Amino acid sequence: MPTKALLTESIHAGADAPLSRIPDIEIDRRSGAVKTGVAGEIADRQLIGIRSRTHLDAEAIGGATELLAIGCFCIGTNQVDLEAAAAQGVPVFNAPFANTRSVAELTLASAVMLLRRIPEKSLGLHRGEWLKTVLGAHEARAKNLGIIGYGNIGSQLSVLASGLGMHVYYYDIEAKLSHGNARAVGTLEELLGLSDVVTLHVPSTELTHGMIDARAIDRMKPGACLINHARGDLVDIDALCEALGSGHLSGAAIDVYPDEPGSRGEAFASPLLAFDNVLLTPHIGGSTVEAQESIGGDVAAKLARYVLEGVTRGSVNVPELDPGALREGRARILSMHRNAPGFLSRLNELVSGLGLNVAAQHLETRGPLGYAATDVEGEPPPDAAESLGELEGAIRTRVLRGG
Repeated sequence: MPTKALLTESIHAGADAPLSRIPDIEIDRRSGAVKTGVAGEIADRQLIGIRSRTHLDAEAIGGATELLAIGCFCIGTNQVDLEAAAAQGVPVFNAPFANTRSVAELTLASAVMLLRRIPEKSLGLHRGEWLKTVLGAHEARAKNLGIIGYGNIGSQLSVLASGLGMHVYYYDIEAKLSHGNARAVGTLEELLGLSDVVTLHVPSTELTHGMIDARAIDRMKPGACLINHARGDLVDIDALCEALGSGHLSGAAIDVYPDEPGSRGEAFASPLLAFDNVLLTPHIGGSTVEAQESIGGDVAAKLARYVLEGVTRGSVNVPELDPGALREGRARILSMHRNAPGFLSRLNELVSGLGLNVAAQHLETRGPLGYAATDVEGEPPPDAAESLGELEGAIRTRVLRGG
């Protein structure tokens, strides 16, 4: 029986080689997002690969009874109902590191452009205006760069900015190891007050939603610049427009928005279009050939390892388990189950009743879920997966057979 994979939104061809490790794989590629009728599109698929515009809600996931795993070929996973996927025993994988360099480079380039006031001068030339002036133009060297969120992108950016001679400060809710000449500050307010350029690199959560509001912007230095290349709901756009209009902020660079077009054919609308001193880009922070190739290979390799070996390392919604390669002459029983006392005992009792000898066993739990990989010696009967799947507490059971 073939394994059917649906790859949407022009996922890079670098995904094909890892997926081709799966015997009898059938890859269906789509250039656009799947929006209407998504449940029907994935009803008989074992794997689906998406980017940011295809949304998988609980209804869609619930209707995909054959779905084994979901690959988000990007950093974010907000477009997937992670709890619904976990409840069905479907791991979700992403690529948290693959586009780090691309986003960091664009952010640093945007900081230089804003400090030199390039956006309004470029637009002026498009209108036939020769805005040759030194007024408000500054070098990046010795300016204070404030990074909100010192994760993969924030720390990479700090190294690049340090090399340019900037003084780097960062704020994070967790203690992080500083890179380059970066220094941590104790509060967000402190960071906002000392930075010439403030840049956001945090996920979208209840804590970060709208974190840069009118009050936060008021705390920024007069003439400072704001960069948001992270998530569209972090910044109050109306408050930003007011600060740009009053001159409190000298410029902004925005790559993500609260409401984004669903396709190239849809028009983009934003009050930020009224300002010449704003550098607008269409959610392309990670859109480089290098990043997309890396993402394609990374996520596809995780999907392939899950199908072939049951590895869930790198999953964002189920227990992470790496039982290693399946040895020749063995079979592997993969059991996603409710995390409650007694399941492993029931599993081993049934395995023994099937005349199989346990050669190795791995178990990890995460919240309400447990995931066990049991390598056995002996040949499981053809209906072993069905029998094991009827165990009390079982969510999803697979049996892999070695070469």
